Amino acid sequence: MLKDDYTFSFTYEVIGFNCSKINRIFIKTVSGYSSFVDFLIFYLDKEPTLKDTPIYAIEETKTDDKESRNTGVYQRCAKFVYIKNYYPKTKLIMLYALEIKQKEEPTQTYIFGTRLLMTFGVEIWGKVLDPSLFRPFTSINELIQFKNNMPLPPSGNVPIRMEYIWDNQISVSGRLVKNNSLSHDPNIGALSMICAVLRKLKFHGIIEIYDHGLEQKHLKPNNKFVYIAHQLKIQLKNLTLPNQITYPQAYWKYENSGEKLATIFIHLTVENFTQGYSVFENHAGCEKSYFVTSQGERLTLCKYADREKYKNGDKSQIIYIPDLVLLDVCSKEAINIEGKKYKNKNDGIRELNNYDSFEKKYLKQYYPEFKIIRTVVLYGSKEEEIIEIQVGFLLNENGKIVLGICAPKLFTKAIKNLMNYWGKEI
Repeated sequence: MLKDDYTFSFTYEVIGFNCSKINRIFIKTVSGYSSFVDFLIFYLDKEPTLKDTPIYAIEETKTDDKESRNTGVYQRCAKFVYIKNYYPKTKLIMLYALEIKQKEEPTQTYIFGTRLLMTFGVEIWGKVLDPSLFRPFTSINELIQFKNNMPLPPSGNVPIRMEYIWDNQISVSGRLVKNNSLSHDPNIGALSMICAVLRKLKFHGIIEIYDHGLEQKHLKPNNKFVYIAHQLKIQLKNLTLPNQITYPQAYWKYENSGEKLATIFIHLTVENFTQGYSVFENHAGCEKSYFVTSQGERLTLCKYADREKYKNGDKSQIIYIPDLVLLDVCSKEAINIEGKKYKNKNDGIRELNNYDSFEKKYLKQYYPEFKIIRTVVLYGSKEEEIIEIQVGFLLNENGKIVLGICAPKLFTKAIKNLMNYWGKEI
């Protein structure tokens, strides 16, 4: 939506949707102070404030356990546990926006993780679930038995196992250290949800995690797992949680500084006001998409041009990926976009030089008839003009829409059509 002076209001309106109980739908970009879900849905007559309670909290993923067992379920679990501290009555949703065929035979990891979510009260959307496999746990013993009967991980990994030590203590194994910090996201999610479900099933005794690999120095008071451990009264064997743990006062805030404000804006403007479209997006802080080929196939991007050479020390094999790839089907141009905050524009310009491997492996192979353009998209500052030819677009902090002097034709067409839609001729 544009304001009267044709600056961006940082609000999107959903059009073409009709419902007797909903007049208008607006979308604003927000971010969290810690472990944060993808969407908060409010049903209000005014713009939400931090004091308002969302009706839904939605975590979305395109990942099926065909691709990754941990990412598809465990890695999102901590978010549902954490949000309960702020919005205990909000409905929790796990949304699978699958773009590939669902795995026919679900893995034991996915079955266990999904049953944990269901027990915790999370609804699963976007997947067909066999009710004979996917149902909430009804007892602590059933939960423990299921997990302990799962296959062991490869040798050298710490398996997640549970056992009663006494009637009033359950011990859970699981590695939490990664890169010398408390940052093992899949296990943070799995252990957080296991402990939350034990509490949900009315276990009021001691829950202790062992074989975690942590040292006392790793327990920072602002770590998301430390927050959750405090919330659920979890103990870490041979360690002591920080005494002074203060949750962030608010769960979320309106985003006002990230480069995704600009990359999402140009992405949506192109797709709604031209025939152009995205074939890949990796907006900052958002889930990386598939690369869409000219035949409509969805590809997971490779990290390395040659994995063996990389493992042998050749760092040039890293495939650097853009933040957004747009196709101008009329001009036959593929636009590689690096998003940056205005203050980091020179970094963005330098990083345009990194795309050779990406373009060779994907754009030149699947869109050989398209000319490849590289450009930077910026957010921030109060500047109202761009002098660097490598910068195609700027959205400044006042919502001013600025095209670069050598902006891709697709950008110029999209902004012109947007302005015309709002009654401004350019």
